[in-house]
Amino acid sequence: MDQEERTPWAPERPVYDWKPEYTEESAPTDEELEDSLFGTEDRILTGASFDEYDRIEPSFKDIPQNHKPIKNFGDANFHPTILKNIERMSLKVPTPIQKHAIPLLLDGHDMMACAQTGSGKTVAFLAPILSKLAHHISNDTEETQNRPGARITQVRPQVLIIIPTRELAIQIFDEARRLTYQTRIRPGVIYGGTDVRSQKIQLARGANVLIATPGRLIDTVERGYVGLDGVMCTILDEADRMLERGFAENLRRIFEDLDLNINRHPAFQTVMFSATFPSTMQILAKDILKDDHCCLRIGRIGGTTTDIVQNVYWVEEEGKDEEVANLLMATPPARTVIFVATKVKADYLDDKLFNMEFPCVSIHSGRDQRERENSLEAFRLGRSPILVATAVAARGLDIKDVMHVINYDLSDTIDEYVHRIGRTARAGNKGLASSFYNARNSALAPQLAKLLVECKQDVPEFLSEFVSDDYNNEVTDFVDLDQLNIDGEPPAYEKSDYMNHHNEKRGSNDHFDSNGGYKGNYHDYQSSRDHNNDN
Repeated sequence: MDQEERTPWAPERPVYDWKPEYTEESAPTDEELEDSLFGTEDRILTGASFDEYDRIEPSFKDIPQNHKPIKNFGDANFHPTILKNIERMSLKVPTPIQKHAIPLLLDGHDMMACAQTGSGKTVAFLAPILSKLAHHISNDTEETQNRPGARITQVRPQVLIIIPTRELAIQIFDEARRLTYQTRIRPGVIYGGTDVRSQKIQLARGANVLIATPGRLIDTVERGYVGLDGVMCTILDEADRMLERGFAENLRRIFEDLDLNINRHPAFQTVMFSATFPSTMQILAKDILKDDHCCLRIGRIGGTTTDIVQNVYWVEEEGKDEEVANLLMATPPARTVIFVATKVKADYLDDKLFNMEFPCVSIHSGRDQRERENSLEAFRLGRSPILVATAVAARGLDIKDVMHVINYDLSDTIDEYVHRIGRTARAGNKGLASSFYNARNSALAPQLAKLLVECKQDVPEFLSEFVSDDYNNEVTDFVDLDQLNIDGEPPAYEKSDYMNHHNEKRGSNDHFDSNGGYKGNYHDYQSSRDHNNDN
């Protein structure tokens, strides 16, 4: 199978094809599409610590007095097909962010919501907003936006989801394809790095829900391919990143200059979700949220899960190559993401590890979009279980069985660190984060030490001077971490035979034997891995 077949552009991935003659009662299933959307091979299943989420106390601001969280998905007034799709996704019990956000969003509130990485934020905002849209379309006999066969010259979405990275756009599009299966709703996605004309063709099929990166959204609006005057709900995912300098100007243009419906309809809804919300971002957020917006926090803003074992090692710059190889050899085989600071470093380390016979691919903003999508596909399928990445992969990516995150280069901010290590230990599963620290990272030391203490992690001696006796007083709304059980000890940081560790099954079924270990060795993987990362 060639690369074009194996990794189609995300906008070309199939969505449910609603026909004019269908009714909600008679719409047939599409078995092939259903299998691809709801199969468990690539989906993250809940782990042993999933129930611990309920012990994380929520914090509210300006929440209605009659607010009542849901106990199960059936408690929400979901459109019946949306609820059926949630069941097809094997979602049994809502997480705390879902229990509280879903009823508030169904009631139409603007919201700023913060919860730890991997805690179900995407479903928390997608399910209620799509359910409201499904009810609206069901009751609107004049609705034509998603009428099959109609070629439109301008798509006018009712729901707009803006995200900072292309990879996150693709991921949310896939989740929207699942939740809108067998409904009239048609999701679409646009992002940079792809041909504008091909995306225009995809948009001509209609899109009630449009997922977009800011730059490409502005471009398509200015070309007349997209109109924003019909938008009734705007969602900013990874909202803290969206409000940073560089993105903020694009957001201002979208909200103020491009005819977004924010000032013309009282029911317009704006929703902001992220794992981190620095105080400066919260201040900026007030400019685009209604005065009576709700604030919802699960755990501490900027916090992370105790299911991640965090190890920090002192490693000088010149010793990082040797140490990352030693660390890979010392830990059980697993999908591993290695974060570096620059595009040049990503290419360098990718080549270095490849020449050391590690099956790796890399991803950064300098790669064309085809290479980026193919690299992620190879990583997701387990053909190349080691991914070298810049910050482009730090946010929101939800890939099954990522067991280890290595910070070859530590991030500049603690919020970015939280997003990075949040690629592992998702949905109550366990994970490992290993970070290389040296004098260049001293600015991060106080906050890093604080986070380690809050998460009951070992603080290395070189960070001990930054530990304060007051830390415990600053996390009163955190769960009692002493009651959480982290299974096992961190792997010993010493060189051992990487291929002798087969304790658990991790990764793609196609590349593991019955004992859970990688079939063959790294030479076998290299033979199928093009050095230019085309797989």
